[in-house]
Amino acid sequence: MGKRLVRLAPIFLMTFLPTLFVWLPYLLRLESIWKIPLTSNGMATVVANYDGPLYIVIAKTFYNLDMISKSFSFDLPLEYYAAHFPMYPILIFLVASVTNLFSAFSSFAGYPYAMLISTLISSFLAMYFFNKFIKQYTSEPNALWITFVFGLLPARWLIVRSVGSPEPLFVAAIIASIYYFQNKKYWLAAVWGVVAQLTKSPGVLLFLAYGLTITAQSFKQIAISKAKAFDHILNWRAYPVVLIPLSLLGLFSLYSIRFNNFFAYFNSGDNIHLFFPPFQVFNSSAPWVGTFWLEDIIFIYLLGTIGIVQLIDIFMHADKKDRERHAVVMWFAIIYFVSILFVSHRDVARYSLPIVPFLFAAWHKFFTTKEFKIAFFIIIIPIFLYSYTFITGNTIPISDWAPLL
Repeated sequence: MGKRLVRLAPIFLMTFLPTLFVWLPYLLRLESIWKIPLTSNGMATVVANYDGPLYIVIAKTFYNLDMISKSFSFDLPLEYYAAHFPMYPILIFLVASVTNLFSAFSSFAGYPYAMLISTLISSFLAMYFFNKFIKQYTSEPNALWITFVFGLLPARWLIVRSVGSPEPLFVAAIIASIYYFQNKKYWLAAVWGVVAQLTKSPGVLLFLAYGLTITAQSFKQIAISKAKAFDHILNWRAYPVVLIPLSLLGLFSLYSIRFNNFFAYFNSGDNIHLFFPPFQVFNSSAPWVGTFWLEDIIFIYLLGTIGIVQLIDIFMHADKKDRERHAVVMWFAIIYFVSILFVSHRDVARYSLPIVPFLFAAWHKFFTTKEFKIAFFIIIIPIFLYSYTFITGNTIPISDWAPLL
């Protein structure tokens, strides 16, 4: 037990300390940092970041529309809350319930701090499973270093790890599910897949990646004997992953009760940002784009494409026994990245976060080079400065905090 805690300590510090540095100017109520103006609201600025307060609403009401309409003053249609899946709010509710039980935690009681603690827990899980995942590609010391890098890059990841956001839980669940699938622990892969699915809607892409991984292995058998290949698919030991789409059906069944609409998610307003043809993000008149300053998205696409090509190369040159382990990473990254090309939203960086851990696997050798280490330490300061200016400006107007406490 003691040795395990010693091994976990570096990962905990890599999780907590960067977030503490992000919080520090707000905890100290600084008026500015590095000449960047901050608000005078302290940690309320962090709590008010999109979409954290909306997840608090769900944690306190669990989609009870009557409670939402009577208790909260957000100028949003009630159907909008169907776009916010329940797993992160459930975690907030559980943390709030535990902290309220103990007077020693009274200063951290209430839903706003429970939300931030939930983000920290989720971030630790993401860092922990990433460390386990990346150890399959490199040595343990290098894995720890790459985990440290993953804690800070990309900067958008550090931001969502520091505010109320479902992304850390979503990323943690995806890494965990794929890690266990790689190691043929299919029930654990399914459980974490369900967590991912009930955290954000793109979790269903995990199931698609698993299906492609399994069926692709049968192509050669199909060429030899169709019947044999078909039997192979029917006897698939990874059948527990079917729980992933079933959990989505279960959630929509809940919506049919709460919203009187099984398809409430698809009627939640302008929340589904997938448009055809791809690359609609460059339409500056689109409602969630609204700017022609979009060159950074070109670099996101470029880095994603390079990473995908590298993952394909790793798969193609893998030993036969390692093919499945690399195949599932490759398929998930391809599927998710292709879906990103259809996203019309200025915040493509946030939408891309779930494939970042797997791009790190593609570039694991580069991250250990002297050149990268020098460059990384130079950009640490800009990473934090970007975090401060983003968090300060990305807040929901809240006229009455009482219902959120």
